[in-house]
Amino acid sequence: MIIGAVLIVVVFIAPYIVMLLGSLKTQAEITKVPPPFGLPTGPHFSNYVDVWSSSVKPLNGLIATAVISVGATLLVLLIATPAAYYLARFRFPGRMAFLFLVLITQMLQPTVLAIGLFKEFLNWNGYLSWVALILVNGAFNLAFAIWIMQAFFASVPKDIDEAAVVDGAGKFQVLTKISLPLVWPGIVTAIVFVFVNSWNEYAAASVMVRDNNLQPLTVSLPKFFGFYTQDWQYVFTVTTVAIVPVVILFGFIEKRLIGGLTAGAVK
Repeated sequence: MIIGAVLIVVVFIAPYIVMLLGSLKTQAEITKVPPPFGLPTGPHFSNYVDVWSSSVKPLNGLIATAVISVGATLLVLLIATPAAYYLARFRFPGRMAFLFLVLITQMLQPTVLAIGLFKEFLNWNGYLSWVALILVNGAFNLAFAIWIMQAFFASVPKDIDEAAVVDGAGKFQVLTKISLPLVWPGIVTAIVFVFVNSWNEYAAASVMVRDNNLQPLTVSLPKFFGFYTQDWQYVFTVTTVAIVPVVILFGFIEKRLIGGLTAGAVK
């Protein structure tokens, strides 16, 4: 059992080790044989300095990715929280049809709708393209957030809300001061899902953002691969930097995330 767990961890962590080691090597060291797990001769920390002055401008891509990811996450939370609360607390005609419609949207991915998205946001140029991506990422992640948060709201006894109303709390106060603190694990799970999906999104960004200086990191990163040369050391460097915000996010909310993923496992 332990050996199997260790092997799984090694398999999953190996690409990150290769990435970190590659960011400290020269191009020649990366492309030569022996295997990629070899230690760098330097190490060449200059890669982390040189990459920012390259023509690709990865800093712009990192800023664009952060703005779009944070914006999409906030948009989803703003819409999904009251929607999930209402679905969990009230029964109304067409409720199941609405939930089914929300679930169907998960079947439609940006890759399939790339041409339609390009046509729809054709005139959204400059920073408006970031707004367009925030809307698109929010739309494609909204269904999961509503479903998981609705399940958490439904797990909270309705008597708690009724007791708060008897004490004089309004509906908004019941939501913000009573229900939300009790479903934080579900909210955190939704935050992580939406943020990571938006951070890694490529298909929609590749067709909707045409300004090279405004493209997210997922779109600008492949530009390190030319017809005749591939700057692998810079690719590894930028990808190493790009995972830092996600690692920090997981570090801050790890406990609540685990609580959200395991909620309901034991009754």
